[in-house]
Amino acid sequence: ADNNSGVQYRSRHITEGRVANNWVVRGYQHEIRNEIKLPSVAGFIYDEGGKRGRICLVGEEVVWENGKKNVTATLLDAAGYEKLFKLDGWNDVVIIARGNNIKHYLNGVLIVDFTDKDPQLAAKQGIIALQLHQGAPMWAEFKNLRIQELGK
Repeated sequence: ADNNSGVQYRSRHITEGRVANNWVVRGYQHEIRNEIKLPSVAGFIYDEGGKRGRICLVGEEVVWENGKKNVTATLLDAAGYEKLFKLDGWNDVVIIARGNNIKHYLNGVLIVDFTDKDPQLAAKQGIIALQLHQGAPMWAEFKNLRIQELGK
């Protein structure tokens, strides 16, 4: 609970300029945390290395347009998340990125629905990376990773 990890997707490997190490990536991140109190929980979308920070929190349906975040619906409340997340256990995560829409599922439940309409910042492609965050000592575990290319 003292640190976080993440699944980077549609990210860029940063090798030019001043980088802290050989493994820096920037792009969308599915945050991973061992917490159950919103908003700092597993599942939100973070703009790793970008300008927008936490661009879509757990329980939100968001459209990012004209330089701002617009919350259009609520998908899940705090009590629902606490029941859904397996603290200190394995959780099943599904990330679906199709066009400019991204959905995060946690243990079979839709927790994030994000549409990125920013023509300059929306990522349509990139690499996948697993984060081990710098800072306090920690570990992160991943298993049964599967990647499926979706049809149009």
